[in-house]
Amino acid sequence: MDFEHSERAQLVMEQVQRFVTARVVPSEQTYRDQLVGTDDWTEWRIPPVVEELKTEAKELGLWNLFLPDEEHGAGLDNRDYAPVAEITGRSFLAPEVFNCSAPDTGNAEVLVQYGSDAQKERWLAPLLDGTIRSGFSMTEPAVASSDATNMKATCLVDGDEVVINGQKWWTSGAGDPRCEFLVFMGVTDPEAERHQRHSMVLVPMDAPGVRILRMLPVFGHLSEPHGHAEILFEDVRVPASNIIAGPGRGFEIAQGRLGPGRIHHCMRAIGAAERALERLCERALNRVAFGKPLANLGGNRDVIADCRMAIDQARLLTMKAAWELDTKGTFGALVDISAIKVVAPNVLQQVVDAAIQIHGGEGVADTELSYLMGMARALRLADGPDEVHRGMVARLELHKYR
Repeated sequence: MDFEHSERAQLVMEQVQRFVTARVVPSEQTYRDQLVGTDDWTEWRIPPVVEELKTEAKELGLWNLFLPDEEHGAGLDNRDYAPVAEITGRSFLAPEVFNCSAPDTGNAEVLVQYGSDAQKERWLAPLLDGTIRSGFSMTEPAVASSDATNMKATCLVDGDEVVINGQKWWTSGAGDPRCEFLVFMGVTDPEAERHQRHSMVLVPMDAPGVRILRMLPVFGHLSEPHGHAEILFEDVRVPASNIIAGPGRGFEIAQGRLGPGRIHHCMRAIGAAERALERLCERALNRVAFGKPLANLGGNRDVIADCRMAIDQARLLTMKAAWELDTKGTFGALVDISAIKVVAPNVLQQVVDAAIQIHGGEGVADTELSYLMGMARALRLADGPDEVHRGMVARLELHKYR
């Protein structure tokens, strides 16, 4: 295994680190102040500071860093992009500033790999330009969506059109006023082999029959200005040319989409954990109780050491998964991709919980720590719950002995 970063990657890391430290983190409070602050998602607007930072990042060439090809992205493979993603994880604002936010990253990867020329021109180009946003509609409220073959929503070919029906939820980003299209996954042929029943279709947000029912709260917060939507699709008709790569390839595309995405999620989680550990250590050294810094009371040094070791272990495992993805492909990296999806969010949750604990009552009122705790807990469900990924690791481990 080789974790050494290319010269190009080291340069990008240094540039991103400087920009995040000097421009992005200091702008976080401005972003919060500029939010509309309403539960009515139809009134949400993007804080002006976002576009200001995006323009600066784009001018510096720090743009679409997640794509490995130099035509569309920065030419960084998964090993090289992983530490960049970690840096962006230190700020909730950073991924969007560099046009590296989910679900746009996964949707862009799908269109680069599987999209037709017309689909790339219509949807990929403005997505990579940062002028529009997108959503991914896969999870359904009526079935256990951790098993994608349970899916009930349909996208049936009718002549030169596709007719879409069903209900989806946790469509992240659909509340964003810039969200112009969804990648919808549904059943095209229920009689086909179970992994060839599904298709992915590009659905404009303004297509007749697309109706947002509500924005779903995450621990009571609606995640303004992007949101997580529950959406009803009623007899939505789009051109058959909007099917990505042709009917029956949805499951294949989903598997390819989720591999790199999990690397990105996990490295951002590690970056967030590093920031939480900084907060923990600063508090431990500067807060005094019973005549001593908190760092010298009880088992707080053990807590700090455990957090440090957990973060480093998670980082190494994620880098191993990135290396395997680059050298062996998605299926060669299945074990470690599932492993990191369990490990990284749990490590983030562990470190944030410790940071909250050492802050006492202030910890549960702290905006940043509260956000990170919600993110960590939700990430243990997003892109497959812990149990599914543990099941994958166990199944492949037991297979060695059969």
